[in-house]
Amino acid sequence: MTHDQDSGLDTGVPHSARLWNYWLGGKDNFASDRAAGDEIARRFPSIVDLAVADRAFLRRVVRHLVEQEGIRQILDIGTGLPTGDNTHQVAQSIAPDTRIVYVDNDPLVLVHARALLTSTAEGATDYIEADLNDPEGILREAARTLDLSKPVAVTLLGIVHFILDDEESRDVVRRLVGALPSGSFLTIAHGCHDINRAEADDIVNFWNEHGTPKIVYRSSAEIARYFDGLELLPPGVVPCSRWRPEPGDPDLDVNQYCGVARKR
Repeated sequence: MTHDQDSGLDTGVPHSARLWNYWLGGKDNFASDRAAGDEIARRFPSIVDLAVADRAFLRRVVRHLVEQEGIRQILDIGTGLPTGDNTHQVAQSIAPDTRIVYVDNDPLVLVHARALLTSTAEGATDYIEADLNDPEGILREAARTLDLSKPVAVTLLGIVHFILDDEESRDVVRRLVGALPSGSFLTIAHGCHDINRAEADDIVNFWNEHGTPKIVYRSSAEIARYFDGLELLPPGVVPCSRWRPEPGDPDLDVNQYCGVARKR
């Protein structure tokens, strides 16, 4: 096992954030991540399409929230490593006064936080080291930058599936959204086994044997339950490649489903 004494990073075990970074063409990964990434992509070629589609969904949904819904505050939980078109870059290119708070519990993300802490003069960008399992702590820290009496868009992309217990994961999302005012939004992208259950199970089993943190895929019906009590925007819970695709976007289905909903 390789261990970085300065950062506390275990570089010998593949980590989901670094694997995602590798598939998206980033440089912030280690040999263990690249080896696992190559093996997973060899076994399951669709996984790279999933990573690319998920990133494209992030760009589309942030543009929608800022341009069409007038959102000026975004709480991005489970941001992962910085790549191209980060949330604050997309949002502030449209509305420079947008305020963004990134949240992650990965020490490597913390090492790269300074890359995220850039902002337009009119807006703000902040970073919190925290865990989704503590929504009250996240909101308490986010209140330093965001006005929680006004609408906030919460994005949970590729993170809820790390909470393995179904009821626990729904409770965390309820507590998070319940503390926000009407007019706020919830966006979730989550691993899903609807399209090819056998392949999805193989991906989960391989990852849980070799990587960290452990993961669970859920059905689209189970993912839809996270939006109970909210106004789910069309087209509902769909593969993230199918959420309002734009000209030039790949015409394919991926095992990452998503939804966007408004709190009434």
